[in-house]
Amino acid sequence: MSVTIGRTTFDRVRYDEGADVLYLHVGDPGTAIDFGETPEGHALRYDAEGKLVGITIVHAKGLLGRDGHVTITIPEPTAMQVEASALATAIQAA
Repeated sequence: MSVTIGRTTFDRVRYDEGADVLYLHVGDPGTAIDFGETPEGHALRYDAEGKLVGITIVHAKGLLGRDGHVTITIPEPTAMQVEASALATAIQAA
C-alpha cells in the first residue's frame, strides 16, 4: 500500500489504531537524519538531501472524522490538505 501526499509517494504505511497515529515513510525509515514538526503537530522526517521522507500524523482518524481532511504545513510553497479518500485505506486496513 502507498499514500501520495503532494509530490511525495510514501511506500511504507503503518497505522496504529490504538494510538490513532499514521506513520508514512519513503523507503527505509533509517534514511531520515533530520526532523521537524508542522504547526499542526505532525512530525516530519528528512533525508540527507533535505527531501521529505516521512510524516507522522497524530490523531489521523479523529481529524478525518472531524474535518474530512488533514492539513499538513511543510516548508513548501503551500500547505496541503489530504482528503479522507487518500488516507482512508491505510486507516481502515488496521
